[in-house]
Amino acid sequence: MKFEDILAEIGGFGRFQKLIVFLSFVSRLTLPCHFLLNNYIGAIPSHHCDISFLDAEGVFGNLTQEEKLTVSIPKNEDGIFASCHMFAEPQFQLLDTKSNFTNVPLIQCPNGWEYDNSTFISTLSTQWDLVCEKRGMTKAVATIFFVGVMFGAAIFGSLSDRYGRRVMLLVSYIAGMTFAVASIFSSSFTMFAVLRFFTGLGITGIVIITSVLSVEWVDIESRKMVLVIDSLSWSFGYMVLPIFAYGIRDWKWLTITVTSPLIIAIISWRWFPESSRWLIATGKAEKAHFYMKRCAVMNKRKAATSSLKPEVLSHIVSEKGHKNYSYLDLMRTPKMRRLAFLTGFTWYGVASTYYGISFNIKGFGLDLYLTQFLFGFVELPTKILVYYLLDRIGRHKTEVGALLLVGSCLLVNVFISKDQWIIRTVIGVLGKAFASMSFSTLVLYSSELYPTVIRQNGMGYNSFLGRMGVALAPMIILLDEVWGHLSQVILCAIALITALVAYQLPETRGTYLPETIEDIEGKLIYFIIYKRDVNLMKKKQLGNVMII
Repeated sequence: MKFEDILAEIGGFGRFQKLIVFLSFVSRLTLPCHFLLNNYIGAIPSHHCDISFLDAEGVFGNLTQEEKLTVSIPKNEDGIFASCHMFAEPQFQLLDTKSNFTNVPLIQCPNGWEYDNSTFISTLSTQWDLVCEKRGMTKAVATIFFVGVMFGAAIFGSLSDRYGRRVMLLVSYIAGMTFAVASIFSSSFTMFAVLRFFTGLGITGIVIITSVLSVEWVDIESRKMVLVIDSLSWSFGYMVLPIFAYGIRDWKWLTITVTSPLIIAIISWRWFPESSRWLIATGKAEKAHFYMKRCAVMNKRKAATSSLKPEVLSHIVSEKGHKNYSYLDLMRTPKMRRLAFLTGFTWYGVASTYYGISFNIKGFGLDLYLTQFLFGFVELPTKILVYYLLDRIGRHKTEVGALLLVGSCLLVNVFISKDQWIIRTVIGVLGKAFASMSFSTLVLYSSELYPTVIRQNGMGYNSFLGRMGVALAPMIILLDEVWGHLSQVILCAIALITALVAYQLPETRGTYLPETIEDIEGKLIYFIIYKRDVNLMKKKQLGNVMII
């Protein structure tokens, strides 16, 4: 007997499962906001050297502000005042000649900078003067955050398989909120960077735990529905962030606002169940029986509880010993090693391209608030398309096809002039849509490939490599200073290579979730064949496949 057989009796997608999906949706809203928060709190507004000290010395007399800037600060070739230098002495002759050419020496800003606050009241740059030679530090803090996310994925993936999904979810809620709120009280940039690292480490448990918990509680037919709903939380968070950022121009209050959903998540955690699959796989049949009975009652299948006994549940997993699993188990056997390599590389490539496009919101010539809103809005029809494609063509073709389309969009934009910003924006938004499709598919795809006993370890490992790709994405974007299209060329290459790697993964459409490592290493694969697929399967050579 498989877990899905019992799940069919107590309800595979009833009120019980819908509650899990709803609670996951609420808690996940804060994730895309924090992941993309650096686009706003790390923004560098227009700035120039602070010349107020000259005004205090009575140097300027009755000059207007524009005239003060003209005699104090040189202009770039585009006619904009320089950001990082000023004249060693005021050049009053420029008021007469209106010429920007002078041989007088320049100095770096001796008294800091003045910032244009028409777009941002306060950012990290204005808080700690992260401009000029320090401007790269705003990108570095994004990388530091995602390094925290990377290690958090590994830590929560391992601990969730050891101590359970439910308790580690609460730890993730509390840690993420605590460090995020603490970061706004930072007295230095170093302190802020450290707290952002731990914020990323804390909140990453939310996504990998809720994704697995939802999939482990629903039947085969409902997995794609859960995928779409879970991924929609990212799209809504993606769209809400620019709205919040547009109305809240102070980085501290914006950080507080995007963290606030975790308060609701902590309060509602009491209604989250533990994964019965995990409880059974770890020899805790009594506790599994408690949650499955609760599921049956809530789904109005109370009659099914009469035949639901702990001793029946204890025989679902055939593996003996109920050992504690670790990341080493991903590498002990040949097929698990191959699976880990393929999925790990795919996660790295998909995350790099998805966030490489997401972070480059200024690279298409449109307002940054509108661009990010469009990037989120375009994901809504994409999720509907994914729901349709997962059963029509399967997980495998959807993943590979989406990655090929991402690479194509990035390649096309390399050959389009930046003056044609409308075309670049349209292609950029399409690329973002296909990147979203590949990421959404990959989350479900990976959770179906790994067995229950190490599913969280597998997802933690994959998320670790994915977040490594995200951490490097801001650094890739910085390469545009070498050549304007270099980052897109690199992201295009990553997307196309990842498509070739993902092509080696097996299809999981219509299959039972594997429970043990033996299910992966063995040759027997269990399929649920829907009525519409029977004729198709009869035409194929099934080999070592058992049709249930």
